[in-house]
Amino acid sequence: MTEINKLKIFNDPIYGFITIPNTLIYDLIQHPYFQRLRRITQMGLSYLVYPGANHTRFHHALGCMHLMQKAVDVLRFKGVFISEEEKNALYIAILLHDIGHGPFSHTMEKTIVEEVHHEEISLLFMEHLNKEFEGQLDLAIQVFKGEYHRKFMLQLISSQLDMDRMDYLKRDSFYSGVAEGNVNSERLIQMMNVVDDVLVIEEKGIYSVEKFLMSRRLMYWQAYLHKTSLVAELILTKVLKRAKELTTKGIELPCSEPLMYFMQNRITLETFNSKNLDLFAQLDDFDVISALKAWQNNEDFILSTLSSMIINRDLLKIILSSEKPTITDLELLREKFAIENNISVQDTNYFIFKGKIKNQAYSMEAEPIRILKKDRSVEDVFESPDQLNLKSLSKSVTKYYICFPKQLEQIKI
Repeated sequence: MTEINKLKIFNDPIYGFITIPNTLIYDLIQHPYFQRLRRITQMGLSYLVYPGANHTRFHHALGCMHLMQKAVDVLRFKGVFISEEEKNALYIAILLHDIGHGPFSHTMEKTIVEEVHHEEISLLFMEHLNKEFEGQLDLAIQVFKGEYHRKFMLQLISSQLDMDRMDYLKRDSFYSGVAEGNVNSERLIQMMNVVDDVLVIEEKGIYSVEKFLMSRRLMYWQAYLHKTSLVAELILTKVLKRAKELTTKGIELPCSEPLMYFMQNRITLETFNSKNLDLFAQLDDFDVISALKAWQNNEDFILSTLSSMIINRDLLKIILSSEKPTITDLELLREKFAIENNISVQDTNYFIFKGKIKNQAYSMEAEPIRILKKDRSVEDVFESPDQLNLKSLSKSVTKYYICFPKQLEQIKI
């Protein structure tokens, strides 16, 4: 019997060659749960705006692991003790941190499984894999849950300057073509250190931190919260809401078995058993796209119209403003659309709605980014007298939106 060489190399367009460090990591990558990430787009429906943004969570997870390998090497070089077991735990935790994402990533977070966050589903996957791999993920799960005593290890996975953010900003910037989002992850990692088991950035890297936060702010406005991406994702959530509504009325809709299961059943964290997990593991973007293609011909006006909007990229009009839209504005639009399409005013909520978006590059409430000064003292990056730009980056900016069919554009609101 031929032995499989498990020490593979991936050729990544961002970093060049990414190496698989050991056979356990190889086996985790080969597992169907992880291979599913090849079929989950990283940026949701952003490819409707940026045609190149078709990269997947699989790309992102491997990129995060690569950056973690670099970070471990840098910290060890600077005298930070990281055992082989801890190193492997960091690799596994960052590799699997997004394994719980559903179709189109964040887009359908509250639609398919309404009450369970993707990080909680990631943990369920990790615990299931841990049984399968006979406890080899024990420490990785401890780190992922924040239960391990070495605080900096969690910060490398989940913080305001972690491997996750470093990769997705650089990767999403590359694939979307939004150059403003590009970050110098290599320099940021080279500037990392650990003091009293807390992650710090050496003072000479402070401008790289500022650039990182500015890039994050710009990526949110230009890519993640781009108005066309936003309206497409809102329409997709409305499609699934309508499909669930019709399903509960006993109307059969053509779709895959896993998608049908989650439309028929309301799953909570407490009821998320192994059966649900296996069905969720079969869900990906293709289930949703296939359903939309079928539903655009459905006799239900709402379901067919909304599905067709996504498939043919003929979306609702969206207007962003710094001021809240009034109820009167919406009522006028709803009344006209209801009459024109012979539907109830209540049903026009699927086509005419409002909401708000927020963008905050740096949170004062979350774990701060700490700077290690030349005198070995540590301070919050926000406290640095030279970083006046961070004052504005820490402010939450809110914009309000209103969505409505394009044929109503002539009505002044």
